Amino acid sequence: MNLPSASASAMTRALWLCASLLGCWLLALPAFAAPSATDGASSPRAQFGVIWRIKGEVVAKEGENSRPLQSGSPVYVGEHIRTAATGEAVIKTGDAGLIAVRPNAEFVATNFLAEGKKTDGMTLKLLTGSLRIITGWIGKLNPHDHRVITPNATIGIRGTDHEPYVLSAELAAATPYKEGTYDKVNRGRTALGEGEQSLEIEAGRVGFARKSPFETKGLMTILMPVLLDKVPDFYVPGQFDAELDQLTQTADAESARQLAQKRQAGHCAPASIARGWLQQFDRAVAKRNAPAILSLFAPDVKVQATVRTRDGASTMVEFDRDELAQSTVAAAKGLKHYHQRRLTVDATQVPTAQTCEQISVRSAVIEQGVQSGKPYRLEADEEYLLELRDGKWLATKAATTQK
Repeated sequence: MNLPSASASAMTRALWLCASLLGCWLLALPAFAAPSATDGASSPRAQFGVIWRIKGEVVAKEGENSRPLQSGSPVYVGEHIRTAATGEAVIKTGDAGLIAVRPNAEFVATNFLAEGKKTDGMTLKLLTGSLRIITGWIGKLNPHDHRVITPNATIGIRGTDHEPYVLSAELAAATPYKEGTYDKVNRGRTALGEGEQSLEIEAGRVGFARKSPFETKGLMTILMPVLLDKVPDFYVPGQFDAELDQLTQTADAESARQLAQKRQAGHCAPASIARGWLQQFDRAVAKRNAPAILSLFAPDVKVQATVRTRDGASTMVEFDRDELAQSTVAAAKGLKHYHQRRLTVDATQVPTAQTCEQISVRSAVIEQGVQSGKPYRLEADEEYLLELRDGKWLATKAATTQK
């Protein structure tokens, strides 16, 4: 296939060719290979959430390693999440829950498993400061294994929206409140304490467990958690609470929906998923429907194209979604008499993905048509990485190699 101008830059030539392909945005290149369990570590880290909203300084620390967090950053089991005095974040958990981290707070997820089974569980260790927790499906499916542990108390949940607060000695000295663990329940109920020393807290109430002044757990009457008469004034809304107030109204229904999807995805059929996605993609290309094409690609998609130049050499170019959008719109306008045939489609579940959340797809394709008045015919190898996001399969990586 001849490119429009021998003097055009490699980027321009590749963009033009990709605009004529439309269907050749795949990820078979080694740079886009799905990570194996041995890449960079002896075993993959367990992820329990992703940053959804963030403001100010928020860091994740594990051992000697520390990294600043931003929107879209993954959060892993075992990482200490710390916020500065003006820092806040909201984490979407893998069971469709939400955790709002208040300023000057520190916590760590010590356990997390969300497979849609009775073995699911989550344990958060709150060291200081406050969280707002809107529980996901674990709180409904297996509430006995959804716990918040503080330096002096354990909080169990019964499907809820609540705000545990660890008031340190330093903060207590500057307020009229005692050092210890507080828990304000907005919806549902919690149990503060353990065993016979457990206090049930209903919606609209705040419970308090004081820090023990004793070496042993004698005088349990003194140590019993109590209900407070009013909400302490150190409970103030966070930067993102208006959004959370809206989301909590539909949280149960949304977590149930995602649990059903998780269970359905447990019966993974990679070939069926891949062919369904490719059929949507091919139909959108044939109809020159640019918005439909772009709707199949994630906002953070990375695209590579390797094409041949006139002298037989190969040129590789990378795209982000904005460049992909520009190319797609231009191609959709100029494409006519498009025909395509997929010779092969191979799909496998990514081994490191939880259940059926990522699918690696390879396909060999022949395409022909008229682009901007010029006929073309080509063969290419394609590969996509499909990821299940909010119930929809999207391509997060794509690449094509012209034969």
